[in-house]
Amino acid sequence: MSKTDAKQKCDFLPLPPATFQTLLGLAYTALNRIVRIDRDEVAASLWSFACFFFVLCGYYVLRPLRDEMGVQGGVENLPWLFSATFAVMLGAASLFGWAAARLPRRRLVPWTYLFFVANVLVFYALFAAGAAPPTVARAFFIWVSVFNLFVVSLFWSLMVDLFRPQQAERLFGFVSAGGSCGALAGPTLTALLAAPLGTANLLLLSCCFLGLALVCVYALIRRAGVDAAASAARPSAEPGDSIGGTTWSGIAEIPRSPYLLGIVAYVLLYTVLFGFAYLELARMVSATYSESAQRTALFAQMDLAVNVITLLGQLLVVAKFVEKLGVGAALALLPALGLAGFVAIGLAPLLAVLIAFQILRRAADYAIARPAREMLFTVLTREAKYKSKNFIDTVVFRGGDAASGWVYAALKGLGLGLAGLAAAVIPGAILWLLLGLWLGRQHARKSRGAA
Repeated sequence: MSKTDAKQKCDFLPLPPATFQTLLGLAYTALNRIVRIDRDEVAASLWSFACFFFVLCGYYVLRPLRDEMGVQGGVENLPWLFSATFAVMLGAASLFGWAAARLPRRRLVPWTYLFFVANVLVFYALFAAGAAPPTVARAFFIWVSVFNLFVVSLFWSLMVDLFRPQQAERLFGFVSAGGSCGALAGPTLTALLAAPLGTANLLLLSCCFLGLALVCVYALIRRAGVDAAASAARPSAEPGDSIGGTTWSGIAEIPRSPYLLGIVAYVLLYTVLFGFAYLELARMVSATYSESAQRTALFAQMDLAVNVITLLGQLLVVAKFVEKLGVGAALALLPALGLAGFVAIGLAPLLAVLIAFQILRRAADYAIARPAREMLFTVLTREAKYKSKNFIDTVVFRGGDAASGWVYAALKGLGLGLAGLAAAVIPGAILWLLLGLWLGRQHARKSRGAA
């Protein structure tokens, strides 16, 4: 790192250059104990970690409110809310495509976050005024369901644009750990502050976290504030800051690219197959535990186990796993675990087996499979990183959720129990595993070509 780079980085933080260099050296020493990192990647990695922490912390402050708004809007209306969410997601994806075609990256990313911050403030004003409670509750449920996928997808679009494929393999596990810490902190703050602050004021707390995420976004986008990007984050074929294309060009690219179609299929198989497990778990827990407090305690214990295993996996496992075995192995891990889990459920269709399966598969997803899935986009054009990726992460993902519910209902209508459902999804899990390995090979080939 040059003295000029150091000076520019210090300009973003009110620190003397010597102090900044000392802190950077301490951070490098600490991070190098858990992840293989170069000194000039430290600042970008820390900004990315902090950004994802604030993004997910802000979302998880809102998530309990969303669930409560879903109840206030009427449990019987939830299927319609899911359908409305998918429709709104289609419109939001189109609007984002329009913006991405016209705005450079340095404006698109922060302005999108500012748009969502403004939305939170609008809902705060509506809740504080007590305006049309059932209607506002339903609108809030739909909005948060769209918001969470968009802000996370856009964060990862920025990551795959700033980091090279080789850097992503080493650093995305650490960056993901920032989100896991935020996912732990957000619900904790909500539980502690909901009573003293009141429900409406929690929205202001979420705004504060999103504002801090915006600070990190600006730091990352500034060339002087991104160590990794300053070395070689931009492909030489894409100079400058523009994304380009048209409103629909990112979506139109998907059917023309076998690689992108493979990612679409991977996401759909993930959402549909594991959607069955989620729905069956909800049914069995409801049938086993009659008290709401018992069900809440069980889900809380599951979430705690998942978050602890995920955080350890992101910090200690994913980088070494990907470097030694490759992205394909990381992508295949989740379907392999799903295949083994569905076989176990078919042999022993018990609630305890399903709970253990859900904990392990969620932890494996968040710790290893999700970072690996983001790595797939590092070898694509900038337009695909922002437009195609956003469509896959939002519309395709929610479409898979909707499809899993309908297919699950159809299979249950045929009289299939837990063992029958497990047997029915095994062929899909095998296809999913093979697809993960194929995507890994394609990623390796594209990565070598871009080197």
